[in-house]
Amino acid sequence: MTEIVDAAVAVMLRSDGTVLLAQRPADKTWAGWWEFPGGKIETGENASAALKRELQEELGIAVQVFYPWITRVFSYPERTVRLHFFTVWKWQGEPFGKEGQQLSWQDPFNTSVSPLLPANLPVMQALRLSPVYAISNMTEMGEAAFFSALRQALEKGLELIQLREKQLSFAEQKRFATKLIAEARPYGAKIIINGNEELAREVGADGLHLPSSLLMSTSKKPDGLLCGASCHNAAEIAHAAALGLDYGLLGAVKATASHPDGTALGWEKFAELAQYQPLPIYALGGMGMGDIVNAWEHGAHGIAMLRGAWS
Repeated sequence: MTEIVDAAVAVMLRSDGTVLLAQRPADKTWAGWWEFPGGKIETGENASAALKRELQEELGIAVQVFYPWITRVFSYPERTVRLHFFTVWKWQGEPFGKEGQQLSWQDPFNTSVSPLLPANLPVMQALRLSPVYAISNMTEMGEAAFFSALRQALEKGLELIQLREKQLSFAEQKRFATKLIAEARPYGAKIIINGNEELAREVGADGLHLPSSLLMSTSKKPDGLLCGASCHNAAEIAHAAALGLDYGLLGAVKATASHPDGTALGWEKFAELAQYQPLPIYALGGMGMGDIVNAWEHGAHGIAMLRGAWS
């Protein structure tokens, strides 16, 4: 069996959305390739401690605020690595290449350095996902109130919206989706259609969201669409990861207005399921903007909201 080398890796984020990449020096394998900074977790060391040590040794900085994010396994010809990614939000000192490596702050949507180490390409894709994921609530709110709230949210920077109005007919959903896309596109926001690939393609939506029942009967990720799924347990998350989906929604973390008597996961169970996954996981269920840091602390990519997105 191939030995797996564990490494702690930093996704250092500046307020302008750029992330730090480092070029591997000439005396290392894959010299000249670009990667996120980090390094091997030593025997007896946990990933958090390794992250702090590596960034001090490589970049001369002291990490202050960081959160667990995703974990990806990748096989290179010479070894297999398990990369424990953390998002790093605050540090002391200005990063510089203590080992002679070049550094560059890069926009995940438009990187200008290459080549990027293969293991880091899916990470760049994940970084393009907004930490706030809104789910439509037009039926409960009424169309006029919903679109008024939508415009306010878009003005404040909302970037990712799922159309989930299952009570509407196909024709009604198509009309609503067309209007939703027309409102969102000028802001660069992405529209995801819940459960209907035909509709997603017909209206030119950005993606498709699979309810858990549809997820488990899906054997291949749809081509050309951003694709995520609703998950409630480890088996569903594992299947979403095996399909190579772009994200998962996991919940309900807290009690919700629509299911007040339902059993909530709670944050500890959420963390148990969400951490160490290869795909970004959103916390769903009873979320509001005040929950986002708590979600990050428990391994989430961000929060997904129904009512909370429009209040």
